Amino acid sequence: MKVNKISQLYASILVNAIYAMKNYPITLINTLLAPLSILIIIVLVSHGALLSVSIEGALIMTMVSGGVSLQGDLSHLKNDFKLQDMVVSSPTSAFMYMTGMAISEIVYSLPAFIVLIVLAFMFIHTTIVGALIIFVILALMFAFSIALGFLLSTLSSDIMQNWAFSSILSIILTTIPPIYYTINYIPLPYRYIAYLSPTTYAAEIVQNAIGYLPLKTSNLIADWLIIIAISIALFVIVMKKNRWRES
Repeated sequence: MKVNKISQLYASILVNAIYAMKNYPITLINTLLAPLSILIIIVLVSHGALLSVSIEGALIMTMVSGGVSLQGDLSHLKNDFKLQDMVVSSPTSAFMYMTGMAISEIVYSLPAFIVLIVLAFMFIHTTIVGALIIFVILALMFAFSIALGFLLSTLSSDIMQNWAFSSILSIILTTIPPIYYTINYIPLPYRYIAYLSPTTYAAEIVQNAIGYLPLKTSNLIADWLIIIAISIALFVIVMKKNRWRES
């Protein structure tokens, strides 16, 4: 039984990540260019002052973009290859299928992760607790974006529309919010707009963990509660909307 479940996970990873990485390696350049290009620009503009902040921002962007892109991948596999129909008719559960697809997005983003983790070890100096906080936040952001990607994939069956949504969401969640820099750089009248994005709260927690953005305990707790609440709410909505097999 355990071997069968591992095979089911591997099948999702094989179809959604390894196949593209092996046959179309140029697609991996996108996973590297998106976070690194913004990182380089911010570092150059700030003359290196925002290097550590930009690295954590690139990590958040990679996590969120990977999760959101699941929307387009699911639609592509479901509508173009009819893969989900085959999976539904098999003993594979919805949980195993979605877990495998989620892991495949991480595997697909490995080139960017490896580069960014090396940079993080070199330039981000924090405590063990700080490193753990960063890991938890990245995991939460990935869970949030996976739930969001899956939810949106159920709302539209048009693959072109879903890919467009993925690109727009990635920009809204990872480029406009202050994840590559601190929120103090945004003028106060417009600062409240940034708080409409969950990634702003994640960035604040990580920036506090690396000692770059001092926060009051109450603000830090509020940031955690907002991120957790949004993630749970998305998963609840997904579970209610999801119907894996016809009754």
